[in-house]
Parts: sequence; C-alpha cells; structure tokens
Amino acid sequence: MGVSKEEISKTIIELEKSFNERWSVGDNRGYLDAFADEVSYFDPILKNMVVGRDKAIAWIDSIYTNPHIVRSEYLNPQVHVSDEGDFAVLAYNLNTYVLDENGNEKQLRAWNATHGYCLIDNQWRIAHSNWAFSETVTEKIAS
Repeated sequence: MGVSKEEISKTIIELEKSFNERWSVGDNRGYLDAFADEVSYFDPILKNMVVGRDKAIAWIDSIYTNPHIVRSEYLNPQVHVSDEGDFAVLAYNLNTYVLDENGNEKQLRAWNATHGYCLIDNQWRIAHSNWAFSETVTEKIAS
C-alpha cells in the first residue's frame, strides 16, 4: 500500500496551523502538549537549546503571554516525509499580525519555523522545534 507523503504533509500542516491558532488566542497547550518527551527546542532569545519536554514547557510557560494575534500568514510551507512515513520535517515562514491602538493590523513578528515531527503511538509529536526571527541582521552575511 505504501506511505502517502501527500496525506502526511497535509496532516502536519493542519496540525501546525491548529497549534498556532490556539497560541494566537492565548492557549499555548497545543504546542506544548504535542512535544515529545525528548524534544529539543531552539528559541531565538536563548543562547542554548532546551532539551526535554518538561524543561521546554517550563521555559515557554515562563515567558508566554497572550499575544492577541488576529491574523497569521503561513508562507512557503515545505514538508519532507521519511520513506517509512514516521518522521516529517516542516519548514515555513510565519507572519503574525496584531491590532494597533487604532484598531488597524500591524505586523507583530516574522518567523522562520522548522519542526521535526515523529509518529509516536499513532500520534504526531514534535521532536524538534526551532523558531528564528526571519530578519535579524541588516546586511547579508554567510556566517
């Protein structure tokens, strides 16, 4: 029968969007509940990677506040699925928007996101999460 990489890709993107939508309205549990036990997590405001579900959750809970995001743009999503269909890597650009003091949309952040998903006990879990600001320097550099 084989693995449907297209179906897996669609599932991963739908999961990611559902986690982001929850995050945007003040519920960070979508992401946190999806973390695998040994998740590795890169946050752009930390120097070092956080390893382990409990540590990643503690870190995110310590800094999370409701961002009141009113709109998100999911740009350039790419999902790479293993031949066995039990591992997938999702990479995409995410633009988030909030309302300014006049009720107009303004961009809050532009992100580069990469997540490694593993199929564990028939559930997709985030094994690796990497969030990076998409614009952090003012000149093009390679290193």
